[in-house]
Amino acid sequence: MSLEDNVDKSKSHESFASMLNRRTVYRKSIDVRLVLGVAAFIFLVLSFAYNIPTWAAFSSFAVLFILIIGGGMKTRTTLRPPSGVSRKEADEIVDKGMKSAVNALPHPCFVVDYRGTTQYVNHAARKLFGNVTAGDPLSFRIRAPSLLEALDRVSNAGPAEIIDWSEKVPTEQWFEAHIAPLWSVSHGNMAVPRGRPGLILVTIRDLTDTKRLERMRADFVANASHELRTPLASLTGFIETIMGPARDDATAREKFLQIMLDQAERMRRLIDDLLSLSRIEMRAHVQPSHIADLPTIIRHSVDALMPVAEELGVTINIELPERPQEILGERDELVQVFNNLIENALKYGSSGKRIDIHMDNQDMSGANEAFKVTVKDYGPGIDPEHLPRLTERFYRVDVATSRQMKGTGLGLAIVKHILTRHKAKLEIDSQPGEGAAFTVTIPRHK
Repeated sequence: MSLEDNVDKSKSHESFASMLNRRTVYRKSIDVRLVLGVAAFIFLVLSFAYNIPTWAAFSSFAVLFILIIGGGMKTRTTLRPPSGVSRKEADEIVDKGMKSAVNALPHPCFVVDYRGTTQYVNHAARKLFGNVTAGDPLSFRIRAPSLLEALDRVSNAGPAEIIDWSEKVPTEQWFEAHIAPLWSVSHGNMAVPRGRPGLILVTIRDLTDTKRLERMRADFVANASHELRTPLASLTGFIETIMGPARDDATAREKFLQIMLDQAERMRRLIDDLLSLSRIEMRAHVQPSHIADLPTIIRHSVDALMPVAEELGVTINIELPERPQEILGERDELVQVFNNLIENALKYGSSGKRIDIHMDNQDMSGANEAFKVTVKDYGPGIDPEHLPRLTERFYRVDVATSRQMKGTGLGLAIVKHILTRHKAKLEIDSQPGEGAAFTVTIPRHK
C-alpha cells in the first residue's frame, strides 16, 4: 500500500468518526420513499379531480422527485462509510472515540455493560482506585452496596441516579457517583437484552476535601461559640450578683469586678485572634510583595516579650546573624508568628528557665536557599501523640493550663496560616521532659 493510500485511509477514518450511524441513514431513506409515495398519490388525485393535464402533473412530480432524491442522495453520500474502511475498523474508530471522551473527563469514570462488567476506565479512575482491568466486574474495585444497587437498577432500564457513600479504611473518604444509561451505544458485538442499555456511564467525584472542610467549619463555629459562651456566662452571673446580694458588699464587689475584667479581657483576646485568623485566610492566595529583614523581626519580638520573660524568670538567648537576611514577606504578620512562638515557649516552658533562639541557612534543593529559625524551650515537653494536631484551631494539650495561661487555642493555627501564605513551613520536635523546639523554614529573597 502506497503512502498516498495510507493518508487517504487515515483521512477517511477521521471523517467517519464524526458521522452518524447507519440506522440514521436507513431511517432517512424510508422517509424519502414515504414522501415520494404520498406526493405521487396527491398528484394523481389532483389530475383527476381538477382535470390537470397529465404532462403538467408529471413535470411537477419530476421536479419534486429530483429535489427530494438529490437531498436524500446528498445525505446518504455524506453518511456513507468512506471507501477502504471495513465494519471492524469502523467499530474500532467509534471505540477510540468513546475512550477519548471518557479519558477527557476530569473525574474518575467507568463505562460498564448491563452486567456491571468494566469496559472502559479513564486515567483519573486508575489513579484513584488503582489499576482496573477491562472485563473485571466493577464490584472488584468498588464494594459500596449503595453504588452496586443503583447500578443494578439503572441496568434494568431505570433512570439515571446520583448516590453517595463513605469509606472508613484506610482513611475516611466520601464519594458521590452519577450513574447514567447510554441507550444509543453498544460495545462490539455484545448482545444486549431487550429493554436494557447498551452501556452505563459511572462518574465518581471525591468529596473528601469538601466534607472535611464542612466538618472543620462546623467544629470551628461550635468551638468559637463555646469559648465565647463561657466568659459571657461568667460576666452575666457576676453582674447579677453585684446588682443583687452583693449590692452593698464593697469587698465582694471589688473581687467580682476584677474577675469580670479578666473574663472580658479573655473575650477580647479571643475575638482579636478570630479576626486575625479571618484576615489571614482572606489573603491566603495573595503572595507577599515586601522585603523584610528576618533578624530584625526576631529581635523586635524578643524585645516586646522581654518583660514577660523577666516576670517569669526566664532567660532568652538569641543567636542571629549581624548582617541583614532578606526575605519576601509581610513584616507585621511575621512579627505575629515569632511573637506567638516565643510567647508559647515562655508560657509553657518557663519551668526550664531558658529559651534559645537560633538562626541558620539551609540549602533547599540545590540553588534555592532558605532560613531556619528555631525557638527551643526546656520545659515539660509535649507527648508525640499531640504534635500532629497542635496547629488545629482550638486544639489544646491541656485545656486547664491553656486557659490559666490566657491562651485562646488559635495561636499556632494563625502561625500555620501565615507561614503557608509565605511558602514557609513549621516543624515541631518534642519529647516529654526534654522541652519543645519549633522550627520555621522560610525561603530567602534573591
